[in-house]
Amino acid sequence: MKDKKWYSREVTQVTQELNGDLEKGLSTEEVGNRLNSYGPNSLKEPPPRSIISMFIAQLKEVLVLILIVAAVVSGALGEWADSIVILIIVVLNAALGVFQENKAEQALKALKEMTKALVKVLRNGKVSQVEVDNLVPGDVVLLDAGDSIPADARLFESVSLRVNEAALTGESVPVEKELKVIQGEDVSIGDRKNMVFRGTTVTGGRAKVIVTGTGMNSELGKIAQMLQETPPDPTPLQRQLAALGKILGIAAGVIVAVVFATGLWRGEDVLEMFMTSIALAVAAIPEGLPSVVTIVLALGVTRMSRRNAIIRKLPAVETLGVATYICSDKTGTLTKNEMTVIQIYQDGNIIKLTGTGYQPEGEFLDKKGDKLSPLADKNLELMLWGGVLNSDARVEKTEKAYEVIGDPTEGALVVAAGKAGLTKEDIDKKFPRLEEIPFDSARKMMTTFHKIDGKNISFTKGAPDVLLSRCSEMLTKDGVKVLSKEVHGEILKVNSSIASQGQRVLALAYRKWPEVPKKPNSDTAEDKLIFIGFFAILDPARDEVKDAVEISRRAGIKTVMITGDHQDTALAIAKELNIWQQGDGVLTGAQLEKMDEEELKKHVTKTTVYARVSPEHKLRIVGALKAHGHVVAMTGDGVNDAPALKRADIGAAMGITGTEVAKEAADMVLLDDNFATIVNAVEEGRTIYSNIRKSIHYLLSCNTGEIVAIFTAILLGYGSPLTPIQILWMNLVTDGAPALALGLEPPEKGVMNKPPRNPNDNVFAGGVGGAILYQGILIGVLSFFAYWLGLQRGQSLEEAHTMAFMTMAFSQLVHSFNARSFDQSLFKMGIGTNRALIYAFFGSGVLQLAVIFVPFLRDVFETALLTTQELTVVILLSLIPLVVVEIAKIFKRNK
Repeated sequence: MKDKKWYSREVTQVTQELNGDLEKGLSTEEVGNRLNSYGPNSLKEPPPRSIISMFIAQLKEVLVLILIVAAVVSGALGEWADSIVILIIVVLNAALGVFQENKAEQALKALKEMTKALVKVLRNGKVSQVEVDNLVPGDVVLLDAGDSIPADARLFESVSLRVNEAALTGESVPVEKELKVIQGEDVSIGDRKNMVFRGTTVTGGRAKVIVTGTGMNSELGKIAQMLQETPPDPTPLQRQLAALGKILGIAAGVIVAVVFATGLWRGEDVLEMFMTSIALAVAAIPEGLPSVVTIVLALGVTRMSRRNAIIRKLPAVETLGVATYICSDKTGTLTKNEMTVIQIYQDGNIIKLTGTGYQPEGEFLDKKGDKLSPLADKNLELMLWGGVLNSDARVEKTEKAYEVIGDPTEGALVVAAGKAGLTKEDIDKKFPRLEEIPFDSARKMMTTFHKIDGKNISFTKGAPDVLLSRCSEMLTKDGVKVLSKEVHGEILKVNSSIASQGQRVLALAYRKWPEVPKKPNSDTAEDKLIFIGFFAILDPARDEVKDAVEISRRAGIKTVMITGDHQDTALAIAKELNIWQQGDGVLTGAQLEKMDEEELKKHVTKTTVYARVSPEHKLRIVGALKAHGHVVAMTGDGVNDAPALKRADIGAAMGITGTEVAKEAADMVLLDDNFATIVNAVEEGRTIYSNIRKSIHYLLSCNTGEIVAIFTAILLGYGSPLTPIQILWMNLVTDGAPALALGLEPPEKGVMNKPPRNPNDNVFAGGVGGAILYQGILIGVLSFFAYWLGLQRGQSLEEAHTMAFMTMAFSQLVHSFNARSFDQSLFKMGIGTNRALIYAFFGSGVLQLAVIFVPFLRDVFETALLTTQELTVVILLSLIPLVVVEIAKIFKRNK
């Protein structure tokens, strides 16, 4: 939509021009029409690479160009059959590369689709959540602290809204927004204080806005060409493998030169040695490895998403496998986040509420169990009013059940009032919000101002110990009385008693005002309060978390609870879940404040529960753990959690309750906000890294085998046991499919019974390098032996080549089953538990057999039809790697 200087117009004029409705929002039908007119609310991305461009890129690879040159040289010297076959293999190899690359891109694209943000929008008179892409001009959007602004929009309702516009203007200080019209023809973005812009973030307050520009018509869209998406950075493993590739390239060059020189020294044909050397260079370098690694990473990430963990940054997959600490929020992560007010404390009395979940049905009972009429008690009615008026959450009935839109804790207060017959819609309409001081995790309070029965009243809710310190009086059945030190102490004891049962306690207070203050602040508005009472909220521990904590402990990962809740509430839940055990420490935010960094370092490894902490404390805890060399996973949901999420080795944001700012800062998003999902992600991370090592192990040991066989035979004067075309064929058939199938290996038994690997270890650690060497030598020696045996028995050179060719290919395919585990027996794991490898084995095996059983292929590959006896020798030799490696695994397990 063309820039119409929306900032210089009245809201009514903006609404008219956009054909919007500030009360009801747009209808579903109108949204559909506007999507057709304006398109989705997304920035244009570079067009995806075509299959043809991918194919051409494959042909530009150095090794492929060398092969093409070799084919041309071969043809020029009259070896047209060899020349054509080489070119066919080049095309097939390029096609396989394109397939792998395309599959990797598709998997990464699917990953991107999973991480699409949602936004709260008013449509058809109801607030719902929709994907950001579906926003259209004229939509009414609700913004809260922590939201990423999804489109350019004009404010029409705002409470203390502050927006960080550094992404657009470079100004790091948040801008305080206002509603008034801004005059001027050419006002800079930073001065358009009644507008919000796509790509910026809400750091505080809340607002309602009407969308004026989407997609490429937003201010961000106008500079989209400068912000074109760059390809994702390679992971540490990918960088490690790129470096390995260079080393292998140099090593291959040296080996090829040595083989070529040795062949000439032994009197071999120059052209034959030239072709063999080039084929060996191609075989020696696992050029398909980067694609295999990318596919394994991408498919692993897709598999994680099915277990509710969305990986936003690929390096997190590797880091998950080395995590030693998981620092978790309590509410919603360790607990169900199904908040229910089960008790109300007021003036020394405990009132119980029945009913569960968010269905507004239940009864109010006194301590004897007798039914109460909540609205007959004016103090209780005031408390229920205050709970609703001081909340932004809504409870809406869906086809399946009642659900909360907004904070679940606030939802519980709305439901409690609903059980007394009070609805949020009615109360909000009757006593509209005049001013507010939004909730802040540092203050742990929120205040709203209303006019009730002609009087100006503010309600403040928050943490009991914090709020009580701001109260000077309390509401009793005999009216307002001074809150004495003795009564204050007794109330805190009640708070501790309720909290020790694992219940979350929320305090409520009020204050009367002669006039509603403009732009109220905490220091004055949240002081001299009148205490009303407590809401005791039950949020039971998740059933699966206790087992997940135990799995983590066995895996060498320590679980720590970090919460803003009361110490007694936190400790009760931590004990129930076995997070806190005898001898563990508990620290509060107040205690943390008094500690310097050195003292915190002394306590941090012994502490498993942190209570009443702020986001700043999280940052210090992560830093102290990292100072001990630990790899830390940290959960967070609020806008202030972003620094700690970034500082942690793995930042995990909440998918349900998390703000967009937290999600942007995180490496991983938990779709179900569940601690068990982090543990599942650790298991997947360990499995993915292990599988990549298996693919590397397989490819490099097979390549080593080919080099050993050819070099040994030429050195001993027997000539090459494999023709150049046979080497290239094996590189095509036995490398890619089995290596990729190994990347899909299911988790090994006991993967979570081992301590985390050392993050400084490379892919060859733990004996993998040695295994590659001895197993490669074994495969090479067996293939050379088959060749030597054929020559000793007086067979033709073609038959001897064929025996070496078949032994090399099938010993490699059999060896792929060895690579499934570094220490577990194949027979204990089950031969058929990796179906992808079974398919790869038989598919590659059939192709390999075709070159000796299909007559025209025999001519092309210069093979011979083997006798039953010769095939038996090939099979027996091919099975030897399985037997040898199984014996080696027995020794490794016993050791």
